[in-house]
Amino acid sequence: MHDRYKQIKTDAELAELLSSPEQELRRMAFQCVDFTTCPESALAHIYRECLFLSCRLPMGLKRQSKDCLFLPNMGEEFGFPSHLYSPEELYEGFNPDVPSSYEKCYDGRVYRHYLKKGKYAPDIKETLARTLHDHSISDCLQDFLSRFDEHKLVGVMGGHGLSRLDQAYYQVVLFCKRLTEAGFLMISGGGPGAMEATHLGAWMAGRSKEELREALSILSVAPHYSDELWLSSAFEVRKRFPNLGYESLGVPTWLYGHEPSTPFATHIAKYFDNSIREDGILTISKGGIIYTPGSAGTLQEIFQEAVQNHYLTFGYASPMIFMGKQFWTEEVPVWPLIMTLVEKGRYKNLILCLTDDAEEAEQVLQQNS
Repeated sequence: MHDRYKQIKTDAELAELLSSPEQELRRMAFQCVDFTTCPESALAHIYRECLFLSCRLPMGLKRQSKDCLFLPNMGEEFGFPSHLYSPEELYEGFNPDVPSSYEKCYDGRVYRHYLKKGKYAPDIKETLARTLHDHSISDCLQDFLSRFDEHKLVGVMGGHGLSRLDQAYYQVVLFCKRLTEAGFLMISGGGPGAMEATHLGAWMAGRSKEELREALSILSVAPHYSDELWLSSAFEVRKRFPNLGYESLGVPTWLYGHEPSTPFATHIAKYFDNSIREDGILTISKGGIIYTPGSAGTLQEIFQEAVQNHYLTFGYASPMIFMGKQFWTEEVPVWPLIMTLVEKGRYKNLILCLTDDAEEAEQVLQQNS
């Protein structure tokens, strides 16, 4: 059996490796690093069975390689990331004082490119580039999540159209603030509405309710993601209340690029392929999933997660918490249906909670963490 590839993702890691006296470098995966900053050191080695993904190479290096694979940047608006996006990278070029500047930022440029080429592009070069991008994101996501206890990874599902002025938005913010302070990593689809509320709560962790109310007041000028100042007001909150060291993970997609990714998520795994993204959120949220009021997308995620828990896909079931008794029993009566299916044995192994009480929901998550 071959040894696993050792991944080199930063120029600092590359410099350290190239300073090694070992002449032959074998089964290395170089991702987005620049060999041209130290060409003499780079050419002092022989490369065997290595991968070079979107790297800058000095002349002659390929001649010193055997059984290696070279995947260059394909000249698209996007590359193959060696780390998850930060809000600063995703919105590089955005000026909060000029909302229209979104069109010029990295996220805006990639979205325009995505639409121009087609959501389901017929061009094989484009689809290959997107696939390699998404593979890179998944690889970086795995590295990021390896730092956490998987039982502390909690997803939040809910409607993207939830207004910043809605009481339900405030409740999600408070709940996620509480869970973040309790040591959970909050995960969402990384967009507006309940997703933004998730990350705002995590961003404001460690701060007072007075500060939170001030942040909500700033955001109130643009209640909906289609409002011109939606993104600008979020950056104003970030500036007024810098993050105190708490993290959260957003997993958005350019398929819904008309919905801006929330800059309150400290780490952003943005995908082209929405199917990978949707299944991925449910898969990584091993500590449990909280369902806040939503529509079709949220309903799909409920039954998708129920299947994973029923079959104990990952060796155990994770809590499924339904926040909002009236909504889930009357407006969208999913709860009675699931309970009926459980009673009839159609679903097994589910850990279910229906509540309006954040403390009760936290207790369920803590008991299973």
